[in-house]
Amino acid sequence: MTAWTPPPYADPTAFTEQDLVLEAADQTVPGTLTLPSKPSGRPSVGVVLLAGGGPFDRDETAGPNKPLKDLAWGLATQGIAVLRFDKLTANRPEAMAAPGYTMTAEYVPHAIAAVRALAEYVEQVFIVGHSMGGKVAPKIAAEEPLVAGLVIMAGDTQPMHRSAVRVTRYLAETGAVPPETVAAFQQQAEVVDDPSLSAETPSTQLPFGMPASFWLDLREYDAVATAAKLDVPILVLQGGRDYQITVADDLPGWRDGLPDATITILEADNHVFIPGTGPSTMADYAVPGHVDPDALSAILTWLPQATR
Repeated sequence: MTAWTPPPYADPTAFTEQDLVLEAADQTVPGTLTLPSKPSGRPSVGVVLLAGGGPFDRDETAGPNKPLKDLAWGLATQGIAVLRFDKLTANRPEAMAAPGYTMTAEYVPHAIAAVRALAEYVEQVFIVGHSMGGKVAPKIAAEEPLVAGLVIMAGDTQPMHRSAVRVTRYLAETGAVPPETVAAFQQQAEVVDDPSLSAETPSTQLPFGMPASFWLDLREYDAVATAAKLDVPILVLQGGRDYQITVADDLPGWRDGLPDATITILEADNHVFIPGTGPSTMADYAVPGHVDPDALSAILTWLPQATR
């Protein structure tokens, strides 16, 4: 496998990194604090990075790529302090099938701990969440007043079980999965929609084999409505070539629900904001690349406008 290399916009001499441990809800996760190298004072702005759904580490490692490490190093090169951390399920994918598992439990306690830890070093803390990390970011901001603003990168607004059907259909059309997979996901999505869904519903009947607790938690959460109640600035970034979270299916939710948000579409980018050409496919994720410098620039341009 090709080893990760720093993106062209990162200067490793411009910052230092140190390991730390975040504790919340009687569970610990390791993380990395990236601090710009400055002769005096402290950075005024810091960012907590949140990975997407799945058993991701702090870098959101997927094949040869590390999108969150790209962002951390790119932001720190420009004077922004960054804290990123392993999800509870990193290297433990079986935990996602355990009874009681929820998006809220996996993200919120340690994200709040990360915000509070980073606030010891900076004046204002923002959250930059990717995919499910972007979806849950408004929930974290609603519970932690230290959050000064949100950057939502490819955050989904469609119900996840329904978007899973759409994505599977797209993959079937490209030959990446057999056609019968679509029917299976459709049947599982109907179970999630069923009002009789309960904690006792077997995970074998549900999408991705994830427990009913996960789907019940998601059914009760409206990311757009939660974000609309926040009194913080919000930047929404969307890749134009993203087939998982799309311009057509998910972005209208943010646009309609958050009229004051800044919304930027990066036409060349796929789901992890790596630019390319032509229709995006699963094979994209095996190709080495880096987060689009335009995505980094969009964040860096917006942050000074969002600071209070």
